[in-house]
Amino acid sequence: MIIRKAIQADLPILTEIHNQAILAQQNAETSTKTVAERQEWFEHHQDEKYPIYVIEQDNQVIGYGTLSKYREGRAALKKVVEVSYYIHNQHHKKGIGTFLLNALLEQSKNLGFNFALAILLDSNIGSIHLLGKFGFQQWAHFPEIVALKNKTCGQFIYGKALI
Repeated sequence: MIIRKAIQADLPILTEIHNQAILAQQNAETSTKTVAERQEWFEHHQDEKYPIYVIEQDNQVIGYGTLSKYREGRAALKKVVEVSYYIHNQHHKKGIGTFLLNALLEQSKNLGFNFALAILLDSNIGSIHLLGKFGFQQWAHFPEIVALKNKTCGQFIYGKALI
């Protein structure tokens, strides 16, 4: 497996993987997106400090992760990064999330961030376990604030000091 920065040609598979998570109700979005709708998101992540990384296996993108600004425009939070990761449905439970999250955290440290946050649904048991493996702790819980098509759940913020 290799990890590299995403390029424009990756956007269709990134959109497909993201839509899989929406359909599985693993994030707080309620409708799938087109490639055109994801273009602005992609462009926003061309910043050297807040990129998209893809994970490839056998020359195929099987997942991606992002580093994002937390509370954009709030200078006092500039040393905090939000990490997000998505794995293609056919590649779950194969250690790919572990490989990807490890790379995201290493890159976060290299870029000078002091804290990493992950914002996730409280029903996302897989991510809760993955974050725990890396020493993330639950820093906040917003119960029952997410209204999906056939369920209501809460949202967690998990955090970890990188220094």
